[in-house]
Amino acid sequence: MTQKTQKTRIEPLPPQRAGLLVRAMYRIAKRRFGEVPEPLAVTAHHRRLLMANAVHETMAQWASRTLPASVRELAVLWTARQVGCSWCVDFGTMLQRLDGLDVERLTEIDNYATSPSFTEDERAAIAYAKAMTTDPHTVTDEQVADLRARFGEAGALELTYQIGLENMRARVNAALGITEQGFSSGAACRVPWAAAESR
Repeated sequence: MTQKTQKTRIEPLPPQRAGLLVRAMYRIAKRRFGEVPEPLAVTAHHRRLLMANAVHETMAQWASRTLPASVRELAVLWTARQVGCSWCVDFGTMLQRLDGLDVERLTEIDNYATSPSFTEDERAAIAYAKAMTTDPHTVTDEQVADLRARFGEAGALELTYQIGLENMRARVNAALGITEQGFSSGAACRVPWAAAESR
């Protein structure tokens, strides 16, 4: 695997300097995703925030089951693209592939409004992500009413929450210089210490 050349603004915490809990989290993440995600390794410098984030992400994933996966994941991916977080786009593409979704159509996402690759529900979700992520946001009463009609109140809330959560993730990663790792291609680039471990 290729070594990542761009450095994050805060270096990932190597396992040798991490406590037992963080090392266990690294092992679980590597087993699940093939490599340790850099946002995890960077956040490991602040163990309490790392734990808070892990619990929050796990609970948000567990709770988000109202919407079809394609609707939710496309809105999240659009949000990451709009903020400019290449890591989130990379990781999100992998998650879509693992969910059995068609990742080839992502090449057409800029034309989501007219492309036959997207359903009307998916188009509405992407347009909402665009409106929520624009600064200042451009969400309208009609747009939320349309989402409530399509997905129910719980679905509209889930979509709003997931887009808001991705705004936070993407902005944190972009600010810290965390860029794509190669998850979308199935050949994730190694975190800095991985090359030494494999020798």
